[in-house]
Amino acid sequence: MSQSTKQVIAVVPAAGIGSRMGAERPKQYLQLNEQCILGHTLDCLLTHPQISTVIVALNPSDEYFAQLPQASNAKLVTVIGGGERADSVLAALKLADEHSWVLVHDAARPCLSHHDIDKLIASDSMFPQGAILGSPVRDTMKRTEVNGEISDTVCREQLWHALTPQYFPVRELKNNLSAALVEGALITDEASAMQWAGIKPGIVRGRADNIKVTHPDDLQLASLFLDNLNRQV
Repeated sequence: MSQSTKQVIAVVPAAGIGSRMGAERPKQYLQLNEQCILGHTLDCLLTHPQISTVIVALNPSDEYFAQLPQASNAKLVTVIGGGERADSVLAALKLADEHSWVLVHDAARPCLSHHDIDKLIASDSMFPQGAILGSPVRDTMKRTEVNGEISDTVCREQLWHALTPQYFPVRELKNNLSAALVEGALITDEASAMQWAGIKPGIVRGRADNIKVTHPDDLQLASLFLDNLNRQV
């Protein structure tokens, strides 16, 4: 199937509360420049011409999403998420056409670019099993003991930071996520569910500024990155 005819959807698991931010509301709703973090994330996905639908998995007690201007977009659908990321992604995939491909993207990664989405979608000619965005590790890596003492220096060659979106055929991802959850496997992202099933996803180099807002200091950095992205458009 050519890139122009392939059906692509996006899933955004946004049911978490982001407790590490220590904020009064879930981190995806914290203000970042002119709107909240999730607003920037959705703007990028909703305006990409090849993404037909964006499915957002929400916490059942969410009281903020309906106030977003993106909430009324015709391409957007919501679903109630679960206690863990994998549960939320699986809930969203149940609404998806099994013959389509899905881009799963973190709600708190607001600095995504259309260019990186294009690269990932085009990668299925090289990685028909699916792929993720990644950034090569640049710093020296250390492993420590429980008490914090350094026990080892880890070679950084062929080590990557896993980013999102992560891009897979809907049917395979849904089946593997379901099976992994039944078996009680530790699933931290979509690639780990595919790896659990014996599949080796590819990795596509993405922009290093596609950061996840996790701690308060990340907000200022994300603001700078967004300003830079907007200047490039």
